[in-house]
Amino acid sequence: MSARVRIGYLGVAHGHGQAYAARLRTFEDAALSRVYDREPERARAFAERFGLQTAASPDEVLASSDAVICTAETAFHAELCLQAVAAGRAVLCQKPLALTLPECDALVAAAERAGTYFETAFQMRYDPANLRLRELVQGGAVGRVGWARRRHCIGVLFDQGFITGASRWHADPALNRGLFFDDAVHATDFLRWVFGEPESVVAEVGQQLVPLEDTGLCIYRFRSGVLAELANSATTLVGENTTEVYGDQGVIIQNHDDLVSTGAVRPPHPVLLKLYQRSAPERGWQDQGLPIPDSHGERIAAVARGFLDALRVGVPTATARDGREAVAMVLAAYAAAEGGCRVRIPGFDGRTGEVSV
Repeated sequence: MSARVRIGYLGVAHGHGQAYAARLRTFEDAALSRVYDREPERARAFAERFGLQTAASPDEVLASSDAVICTAETAFHAELCLQAVAAGRAVLCQKPLALTLPECDALVAAAERAGTYFETAFQMRYDPANLRLRELVQGGAVGRVGWARRRHCIGVLFDQGFITGASRWHADPALNRGLFFDDAVHATDFLRWVFGEPESVVAEVGQQLVPLEDTGLCIYRFRSGVLAELANSATTLVGENTTEVYGDQGVIIQNHDDLVSTGAVRPPHPVLLKLYQRSAPERGWQDQGLPIPDSHGERIAAVARGFLDALRVGVPTATARDGREAVAMVLAAYAAAEGGCRVRIPGFDGRTGEVSV
């Protein structure tokens, strides 16, 4: 790979694409090349802002790039990323990987068959607090984990500009299924990354505070025996606590690790990550000493540097298969909610109503 990686864009509907581009253009080892979007005006605006050239087709982007970032509407991920893989280009695909499990499976198979670099963009895997939490759990700092909780929330459905403006596709079932699908994949990937493979889920998903799908509450059982609660809402104003992990030898509490808890509304003495250990009660809560980012945007933008570094060593931080499993966990939650039952995740084919109890 050349000293400067030429990076193009296939679709720029998702706002995270702007965060990546703003950071990438400052790196000496990266060069932004061309941008394609199915809406030419959106591509032109992106190109003018970040110094790319526009492209009339995905092929033009692929011909001038070593790697591509796909931040199109979710419905177009599979088509665009399959083209990129077929052309032998490295790919960073915005989450969710695709709308359906068959599309996800096609991407996984294509990437594995071609042997090309393929990463699903999950900024939570680059977050220092999440990395430390995972290290503590998997290193045995709290012993055997009994249960955990992850609250991952946003407040966008309180914003009429989000609902009616350029971002409205996020709530369009044809383009993105819904906000729970769009955002809960962050939390499902996080839980699987920390606790291993899931076994089953029960859930409720629906409309709570606005006439759009805005909230989902799920309980996942993992093969390790861990029970994990996932709370995801797009109608949350502010928050504080984001993750709790309870083991037989200790407890981990993580705060300020989603959008609504990282802003200006904080308690007087905020702590990002703390640990209590049964073997050291005299130490009380052990502050892990990690700074709280000024904004959630810092976490999102961190994907840019992480992607480049992982690309150079050839090991994706989150693979296409990781993206697929995160989608499967969310689709299984939908099926559980719609069927009023427990859904086994291994073997789940993603079709609502066809559940294994």
